Amino acid sequence: MEVLKFTSTIDESGYLNLNIPTQLAAGEVDIVVVLNPVSSQGKQKPSYDFSDLVGRLTWQGDALLMQRTLRDEW
Repeated sequence: MEVLKFTSTIDESGYLNLNIPTQLAAGEVDIVVVLNPVSSQGKQKPSYDFSDLVGRLTWQGDALLMQRTLRDEW
């Protein structure tokens, strides 16, 4: 079994022509085609930038000791 991924073009009449060289022996094969239109704009920009919500916690104390203390409360 071979998995091939490539980008091709559909012509003006709506036909997609495939000419694929393989390393397979002559004979019947099953073919699965998935058509996924490619956006001309490329990747979409995220709808919102969450970078203003990102922060860093400065911890003072022993983090492992605090974790064990919290576990002991359960």
